[in-house]
Amino acid sequence: MRICAAQTKPIKGNFEQNIQNHLDLLALAIDAEADLVVFPELSISGYEPTLVKDLATTSEDKRFDVFQAKAHEHDMVITIGSPLLNNGDICIGLVVFQPFKKRTTYLKKHLFPTEKVFFKSGLGITNLNIKDVNVGLAICYEISVPEHQKVASDNGAEIYIASVVESIEGIDKAVSKMSKTARDYSMITLMANCIGTSGEYECAGKSSIWNQEGELLGELSGTEEGVLVYDTESKETIIKIT
Repeated sequence: MRICAAQTKPIKGNFEQNIQNHLDLLALAIDAEADLVVFPELSISGYEPTLVKDLATTSEDKRFDVFQAKAHEHDMVITIGSPLLNNGDICIGLVVFQPFKKRTTYLKKHLFPTEKVFFKSGLGITNLNIKDVNVGLAICYEISVPEHQKVASDNGAEIYIASVVESIEGIDKAVSKMSKTARDYSMITLMANCIGTSGEYECAGKSSIWNQEGELLGELSGTEEGVLVYDTESKETIIKIT
């Protein structure tokens, strides 16, 4: 299976332009024959907690139909980040598009303390089955919660994917945590981060993939949008920059 971290530069609150940027990166992932493409936390809106009351939507938002079409057309799974409405609450969510299946969501369960002012904890699906491979899902702060990785592993995860917004100051800790999770649970781990300014953060990029021993397999830069693809069978790593 080919897994892909897509590194974006979000535009504050601009769904339409961010969707177009996602499609540009998806074109690179499709060219690399990716089976799973992971975008960063709140990739469609940017990490903008003060705007979420106006930006929050649902997984069935018609603007997202283009991602469902891409999943069907190219037999791939796509996850995008968006603020999502859930029974009147606003959650930090991943919308999951699978070929010829109803789209589903994962809602961030473990919130960073400052996020609790703007968001509520959620859940939804926790693991995906993609081409008979079990994939665990995480959003940003959850990579710092040991219980979260343990639950993913107990549920059979062979790959652990994290959609994050990590700052220049915080990236080294995030890298260390993802490498440790790979070693501790013998899982391939993937982190999709963004670049540029998102909310109050100057984002570090460095989207990365690690093997089951916690060894770095590939990393994007801190300044460029692009995709990082890893083939779990051939062990090939592919990098494409926009």
